[in-house]
Amino acid sequence: MSCKVMIVDDHFYIREGLKLILETEPAYEVQFEAADGLEALEQLGIARPDVILMDLNMPRLGGLETIREMRSRGIDVPVIILTTYNEDELMLRGLELGAKGYLLKDTGREALFRTLDSALRGETLLQPEILARVFAAKQVKAAIPEPQPAVPLSEKERFVLKAIAQGLRNKEIAFELGIAERTVKAHLTSLYNKLGVDNRAQAVAVAAERGLDRK
Repeated sequence: MSCKVMIVDDHFYIREGLKLILETEPAYEVQFEAADGLEALEQLGIARPDVILMDLNMPRLGGLETIREMRSRGIDVPVIILTTYNEDELMLRGLELGAKGYLLKDTGREALFRTLDSALRGETLLQPEILARVFAAKQVKAAIPEPQPAVPLSEKERFVLKAIAQGLRNKEIAFELGIAERTVKAHLTSLYNKLGVDNRAQAVAVAAERGLDRK
């Protein structure tokens, strides 16, 4: 059975371009389209895609507001945000809301399918250029120092943090560190507790805010 995809973007040519790429892979099928958040929510009231590709800036209701409304309605569909080169602060906010990844609107086929596959596994994947921008966004904006975690992160926790930001799975992190997968899960639990977060996306966002990637 193919994965049902919803594309939410107010630009017709963006939707069509993504559809053309997705049509090259039988495992994915674009079954839903919307030109803004309100139209997307209407469709989500009667049907459920497996994953959503969503623009940030749209008329009537933008991407972040749509994600908030989805969460308030209990609509737990993974969202990958479509972004441009002038939306770094919005990207941080999207991660805090639980976005499973970001893609530039002119992304290539390989990056698109890798990010979709990751989102469907419940994981967060950021392309290297997106990750760099997320980490840089807070450096530009921060005027007031953010509170540091109550307990410093260990060397292995920092490695795990960088690994999850790159979209690595627990098995891959375990291989890189030469440890058991259950030990990686223990490091993740400790990392979440220290940062005061509940999932990978929030951990990456908080790390960017606090500058933990630079330590």
